Amino acid sequence: MPEGTPASQTLSRGIRILEVLADARIPLTIDEIAVRLDVHRSVAYRLLRTLEDHRLIGRDASGAVTLGPRMAALAAGVAHDLQAEAIPELTAIANELGMTCFLGVLDGDDCITLASIEPRHAIASVAQRPGARHPVTVGAPGKAILTQLPIPQWPGDARVALHAEVDEARVRGYATSHDEVIPTVQSVAVPLALRGQRPAAIAVVHVATDLDDAEIAARLRRSAASIREALDG
Repeated sequence: MPEGTPASQTLSRGIRILEVLADARIPLTIDEIAVRLDVHRSVAYRLLRTLEDHRLIGRDASGAVTLGPRMAALAAGVAHDLQAEAIPELTAIANELGMTCFLGVLDGDDCITLASIEPRHAIASVAQRPGARHPVTVGAPGKAILTQLPIPQWPGDARVALHAEVDEARVRGYATSHDEVIPTVQSVAVPLALRGQRPAAIAVVHVATDLDDAEIAARLRRSAASIREALDG
């Protein structure tokens, strides 16, 4: 088999549909999915039927396709102990600071959101959906994760200036970002290093706040310490 060829093109396309739907965050038509996969509509339809049989996708009243509830059940099984300990802490932070708080973990060269909590009473908050991903070389949680990795394990396309930013984050104990992943959005993140787990970070995202970054980071560090104590003993 030629290098780089998927072992199963059908499986690869099915997984890609799930990724497309997760990234879109809105229902998509079959035609839209076919275009994004660069396949004929009939191919997309057959793949969707199989995913629907397994309840991994569903359809809204207009027939557009969305991720199905079975996906939530599968996601809950990923790093179950970590999510179980993190979610109460994320909830407390979100409601105390009035910001969306989330847990990001290293996934290849990306930072992927494993769990996310939006504040209960905020008038407006920034959405950060579980499954969202961005390169680990951008954004506060990515930098917090990089503080836990030796440079040879960094992605090869890391910009030169990133080294100084990560060094600074390592010294002060938290990372920040402004307009790096989502325009106008700011983020603060702290590392979450756990035995036997992928490098992770706890982060908040917000548009504006009266709190300074150091205050936010101090709150995040308290929760990170609680999670480490619960999981590492």
